[in-house]
Amino acid sequence: MARAEDPAGRERILRAATQLFYVNGVRAVGMAEVIAAAGCGKNMLYRHFPSKAALTAAYLRAVRAERDKATTKALAESDAAEGLVALVGEVAAWVGRDDFRGCAFRNYLTEFPGDEDEPARVARDYLRDTRRQVDDLVAELGAPPVTADRIWLLIDALYAGTGTPPRVAVDWAKELVG
Repeated sequence: MARAEDPAGRERILRAATQLFYVNGVRAVGMAEVIAAAGCGKNMLYRHFPSKAALTAAYLRAVRAERDKATTKALAESDAAEGLVALVGEVAAWVGRDDFRGCAFRNYLTEFPGDEDEPARVARDYLRDTRRQVDDLVAELGAPPVTADRIWLLIDALYAGTGTPPRVAVDWAKELVG
């Protein structure tokens, strides 16, 4: 008798992998750990995610969806100057979370710097698109392009956990666009 399909299986696997990958790093987590954490069988995991790269790409897409949602909310009804400050403020709030372990995209690219696989493309696309968003807001503001570099540097510093106090980063962003 064939086993009944578990309609929540894919999401359960992805949630488990997301937690494990984010906390421990992609390289450190084996598929057996994901299977145990998700409470599923090997066949179910590989039916939904044929490889670790496919699971990792899905993890990064899920993180991107979460980050895009937060960014869209931060930018809602903002002009360019307010939008740039809101972006820095949103990242400052994100890194202030108790469970913050770095930027998932930057973490992945640090673990796998030379890879050109699907997860690397997802990570690079996110970084390229968010940088473009900063560039577009700076252009809309009519500020010199170096302003985008400075805002991006603030965002990178926040994500890297370099000790830049989140409030200082937001205040500096206000000065840059003021």
